[in-house]
Amino acid sequence: MLFQILVAMRPRQWIKNLFVLPALIFSKHIFDWAYVSHSIGGGLCFCLLSSAVYLLNDVFDLEQDRIHPEKSKRPIAAGRVPVWVALASAGGLFALGGLGSFMLRFEFGYVALIYALINLAYSSKLKHVVLIDVLIVAAGFLLRALGGAVVIDVAISSWFILCSFMLALFLTVVKRRQELIALQGTAGVTRAILEEYSIPFLDQVISVLTSATLVCYALYAMGVGEGTGRQMQWTIPFVLYGVLRYLYLVYRKGDGENPTAVIWRDRPLQFTMVLWLIASGLGLYTSP
Repeated sequence: MLFQILVAMRPRQWIKNLFVLPALIFSKHIFDWAYVSHSIGGGLCFCLLSSAVYLLNDVFDLEQDRIHPEKSKRPIAAGRVPVWVALASAGGLFALGGLGSFMLRFEFGYVALIYALINLAYSSKLKHVVLIDVLIVAAGFLLRALGGAVVIDVAISSWFILCSFMLALFLTVVKRRQELIALQGTAGVTRAILEEYSIPFLDQVISVLTSATLVCYALYAMGVGEGTGRQMQWTIPFVLYGVLRYLYLVYRKGDGENPTAVIWRDRPLQFTMVLWLIASGLGLYTSP
């Protein structure tokens, strides 16, 4: 039973909580254990809260998931984890994640609380509202990035905030597109909100968000306004390739329904992310 609960918590999705770490890296405190420990603690709190959200979401979507070709295999939909166990586990995770957040830093606790509340609203109602659904998912990533800065009490660039939101929105819209294709005629049954979208509309939105994401990152990396400075300009090619590689996997390989899975299995994308981290580290920590 414990193993099935862990599976239902979707630990593979915890990679999304790495959005907490950029504030640590870009504030140049990566070698300061006091800052590192708080960032790790913040990431763990988001892991607990996000897993609680996944459990509740699976309970709310129980009937729809049972007729979905992939989601029907999840522990709750498959009946391997009773609903009451899922609810009790979610409550415990919310309590631990929330308490831990306020213990780390009071202001961070408020960010985590907002994250939990908007995700609860999403799971119960707002995921059925067109466009609001994708905006809330993207807001979850934005709150992670903000939380990463708040938990270590450092300033964060407005361009970085905007870039994080655009990237998250891009990935979310791509996910909606691929879900719509994968489910085809059953989209409205397994996920009602998909009936409100169309492939041409989502393709147009993806084009807009691709451009916006790349422009925002370029402005951030070049140090426009309150950016980081020109030492980050050498990371732009890696971001450009990473976004284009992701679009290639979506339009030529049919990936993108699960962004986390794409990152886990695509070696060129992983290699690009490593090169980006190296270039970012060199640009930030070797410059005067």
